[in-house]
Amino acid sequence: MQKLAAGNWKMNGTRAALAEVDALIRAHPAPGCEVLLAPPATLVAAMAERAEGSALRIGGQDCHAAASGAHTGDISAPMLRDAGASHVILGHSERRADHGETDAQIHAKVGAAWSAGLVAILCLGETEAERDAGRALEVVGAQLAASLPDGAGAENTVIAYEPVWAIGTGRTPSLAEIGEVHGFLRRALAERFGAQTAAAIRLLYGGSVKPSNAGEIFAVADVDGALVGGASLKAADFGAIVAALSAA
Repeated sequence: MQKLAAGNWKMNGTRAALAEVDALIRAHPAPGCEVLLAPPATLVAAMAERAEGSALRIGGQDCHAAASGAHTGDISAPMLRDAGASHVILGHSERRADHGETDAQIHAKVGAAWSAGLVAILCLGETEAERDAGRALEVVGAQLAASLPDGAGAENTVIAYEPVWAIGTGRTPSLAEIGEVHGFLRRALAERFGAQTAAAIRLLYGGSVKPSNAGEIFAVADVDGALVGGASLKAADFGAIVAALSAA
């Protein structure tokens, strides 16, 4: 399994920020892991052009379930593919919270991504209240079951565990808590798709990952990489996370 360092730029970045992409490629021309950046939709094509011929992969941050149609402001999976994307992030907690996305809608989007030849990075995670109530495994298990269609495998799916209360807050779960959820997800995938398929699907941790804590997080069993937010905006910070994962 090739581990994955994925950066989610969220609603940040203009064309001037592409200089960070150039710096990342120069610093890590042959990284020891797969490296992906998901910029805002306005930069997908430009970033893909910048990354052409390098090891860097480009992803989208969301897609519509339909391939085309009267959906003003939305972007389809085939459009992302045409712009140069190879992956798309789906079900992020900010989409679930800000746009009211349901598991059923995310399920449809994952299927659309697969149909367009994109790898779906499916995000799961509990809120602070759900964690405090002891429901973390119940919540992420239900999200996994309802959001992920049949047919998932290493070639089309990555799972990202992002506890909602750790995203952008500077807080992270304990290493034991991360390991508990990742182990649970691996077992849930094995029960549904078989042990061999489950072992090959990459499980990423996301939520306040930064250079100072990346190494210890990557040492946790069943953590196959990271989905990084703010720290992915600067080549120096994201590059340090890439280096830590390459060494893990």
